[in-house]
Amino acid sequence: MKIVWSFIAAGNIIESNRYISKDNPDAARDVIKDIYEAGNSIKKFPEKGRVVPEFRKNNIREIFCRGYRIIYKIEAKIITILTVRHMRQHLSTEAIK
Repeated sequence: MKIVWSFIAAGNIIESNRYISKDNPDAARDVIKDIYEAGNSIKKFPEKGRVVPEFRKNNIREIFCRGYRIIYKIEAKIITILTVRHMRQHLSTEAIK
C-alpha cells in the first residue's frame, strides 16, 4: 500500500505547526514528526484505525496522535490521508473533500 497525504492534510499540519511554534518551536517539530510517523505507520495495517463515527464508512478510518485525529481513506492500492484535525475541532464532510 502507498500512503498519500492530501493537500488538506498537509495544510492542516502546517497550520498546527505555526500555532504551536508561537510558544514552543521544539514542541512543534516533535508534534509534526509524530503525526507524520503515525500517518505513515498505517501502511502495514491500514484497518488498525477505527471507523470515523461521523461518516460510518468502513474505508474511512482514523488513528490518534498527540491530540490529533489522522483521518484516512483506504482504497485498493493507496491510503490517502484526508485530514489531520485537533480533537477539539469540529469535523464536517467538507473536511475530507
